[in-house]
Amino acid sequence: MWSSSTSNHPLTFAATVFLLVMVGRLIAYTLIRWARARRRVGHRTLVLGAGFVGREIAKILMDHPAYGLNPVGYLDADPRVLEVHPTVDTSLPVLGTADSLEEMMIEHHAHVLIVAFSSVKEHQMVDMIRTCDKLDAELFVVPRLYELHHVEGDMDTVWGVPLVRLRRAAHRSWTWRIKRLLDVLLSGFAVLVLSPLMGLLALGCRLDGGPGIIFEQDRVGVDGEPVRVMKFRSMRPVNDAESQTNWNIANDKRLSAWGKFIRKTSLDELPQLFNILRGDMSVVGPRPERPYFVQQFGELYPSYHARHRVPCGLTGWAAVNGLRGDTSIEERARFDNYYIQNWSLWLDAKIILRTVGAVITGAGG
Repeated sequence: MWSSSTSNHPLTFAATVFLLVMVGRLIAYTLIRWARARRRVGHRTLVLGAGFVGREIAKILMDHPAYGLNPVGYLDADPRVLEVHPTVDTSLPVLGTADSLEEMMIEHHAHVLIVAFSSVKEHQMVDMIRTCDKLDAELFVVPRLYELHHVEGDMDTVWGVPLVRLRRAAHRSWTWRIKRLLDVLLSGFAVLVLSPLMGLLALGCRLDGGPGIIFEQDRVGVDGEPVRVMKFRSMRPVNDAESQTNWNIANDKRLSAWGKFIRKTSLDELPQLFNILRGDMSVVGPRPERPYFVQQFGELYPSYHARHRVPCGLTGWAAVNGLRGDTSIEERARFDNYYIQNWSLWLDAKIILRTVGAVITGAGG
């Protein structure tokens, strides 16, 4: 009788479903708050910054366990509380400096980091905070001038203090698994369709320079691991040392007309489709660089190593914006890190389309 009547009145059915959902959510939240208040559940939390603000937040979390964040200690190289105040907590230990963030997160089984104000400069803090991406931890930041901050929909608050929840790293999301599936499908399809062209390119390389049509070179991939990247040979280096340390051969007199052609059109990079198939690379990602230059660039540009958080790619955001060859390494790193931070399947699609356009128009070299 109930199902018959509700089926004749869709608005009544919708209202009933809505009411049941709301009641279910209310019961679930009530149970969660009850369990948190009795410390049955909660997330172990580190506070980066042991000054007044950091200690105040820690005390709030200890006084209000219903937030589900259980502070275990601070990280700060120069912890200072300039004046004694009733809200300042001094019971939690300073576990180490910001440099020991990864070690302390693992050692204390912490899954949440709250970034308050510390002695660490902001540009130094960025790489430290990116450690949370690798550890799959949640990250909250106390905004500057938080007393004047307008709380918006994407912000959290703890007892009147606003916290900005930073977006979980895209490469830690479930959609990242789709990226690998698409890599296999796209590279497999491309190998199938382009195999006649690749055969002609192989023949051209053989006629142009003799045996050894494939040129293999060590590059740096995800997490700094080595990747053996394949290319069609455009020029035969004197030895492996020259291959690893010669920055750009675009104007090398030994480069033949054939070599210039396949480099200008980026056709020399088609064998990297096999790198993608076996999982060494992705279709889209930061372009891989040689270990010799990675070491140099890492010393000159602090954000350079952060681009190794994800697999390297056949094409990338920096590449389609013209940052190839003799262009700014600092800007390349900035574009690569932007890609990692803002990754989406749609962004990958845009990069692929722009890459195809650049190859067709001859702007890909």
